[in-house]
Amino acid sequence: MAGIRGLFADTAPLASPHFRRLWQANIITVIGAQLTVVAVPAQIYAITNDSAYVGLTGIFGLVPLIVFGLWGGALADHFDRRLLLQITTFGLIATSALFWLQAALHLNNVWVLLGLFAFQQACFGVNQPTRSAVLPKILPAAQLPAASALNMTVSQAGAIAGPMVGGILIPILGYSWLYLIDTLTLLATLFAVWLLPSLPVENRQGTPGLRSVIDGFAYLRWQPVLLVSFLVDLIAMVFGMPRALFPEIAHLSFGGPVEGGTEFALLYAAIPIGAVLGGVFSGWVSLVERQGRAVIYCVLAWGAAIAGFGLAVAFAPAWRVPMLVVAITMLVVGGAADMASSSFRNAMLLSAADDAVRGRLQGVFIVVVAGGPRIADTLHGYAAGAVGTAWASGGGGLLVIVFTLLVAVMVPAFWRYRPA
Repeated sequence: MAGIRGLFADTAPLASPHFRRLWQANIITVIGAQLTVVAVPAQIYAITNDSAYVGLTGIFGLVPLIVFGLWGGALADHFDRRLLLQITTFGLIATSALFWLQAALHLNNVWVLLGLFAFQQACFGVNQPTRSAVLPKILPAAQLPAASALNMTVSQAGAIAGPMVGGILIPILGYSWLYLIDTLTLLATLFAVWLLPSLPVENRQGTPGLRSVIDGFAYLRWQPVLLVSFLVDLIAMVFGMPRALFPEIAHLSFGGPVEGGTEFALLYAAIPIGAVLGGVFSGWVSLVERQGRAVIYCVLAWGAAIAGFGLAVAFAPAWRVPMLVVAITMLVVGGAADMASSSFRNAMLLSAADDAVRGRLQGVFIVVVAGGPRIADTLHGYAAGAVGTAWASGGGGLLVIVFTLLVAVMVPAFWRYRPA
């Protein structure tokens, strides 16, 4: 029985009352947040009937996330982190309430929606690195990989359930109710944050301005292990995330309707499903000591899975149904590998960095996680136009393998890394 239990997620971090409250609140909050993720673009399209306006959510979301993710990390290295979490959670609640109000009043103003969305992402940009930076304060270092796996499992489960539930509820309840649900679920997070102890920064240095952000990057320059942890994630996402090709692949390769359909939904859900399964069976991550080596193996597995996905796409015209099963399986395997990689990388970032710079490095982590897939969307779109979707996706997976092996050879300190 002990061996079987070891297969499942390590729940030891839940013994900490502070982490347990945050994690349980996140289960409630993530569904509401995903309802808003679905409702905002859907409402914008309903107002404008123009996908170009929907596309503006990418700019209005990414720019404040980058700016406030980096600056928020600097703030998290200067002010009491509990206070920052309280302020930004209030900001998220206020934004969701304003989303509800504009929908209830039928303002139908796309610029109001985009402005609120930008403010929401700014609050998230400060909140998320702060939230991650507190983990070493409330958990022992040995439990950080398990805590990261538990957090990612919840967020990926929300990424699956939220859009499905939101898509069903919009025609039934309307946009205002979805925004109201998001507002109310955020109260659970506020309660968990309120019960945290005071979390001042150790050895606080300087002021939380541009100089502090630059100092955070300068710190990375002399930390090759941490720097490579960001680099391998960028390699995995930029070259190996083919999600921008899913609509074309679903339609032309697997015969789905041009407007989406089952094939598209299965492709889009496969990576989050893999991440959730990887999280459920993540008990092994707490047993791994050579975390650098584990990251390399996980990224190589991701690259191999995406290469296999590209191969399935190449053979899809001859065997559509079997190759669709293979393609989805490859994406599920890739999602599980990415979940494990993220757990190890975040644990390394939290345990290897000094407390005085943890917030700033978490800010960089958020920017990398958010920015890599968006760069991939652009590159894969251009590559598919030149060489086709099969080569663009499968070739990207092969490039992930090649560049990851090069990094492992060129920076042996990362390959040998284990927590102190």
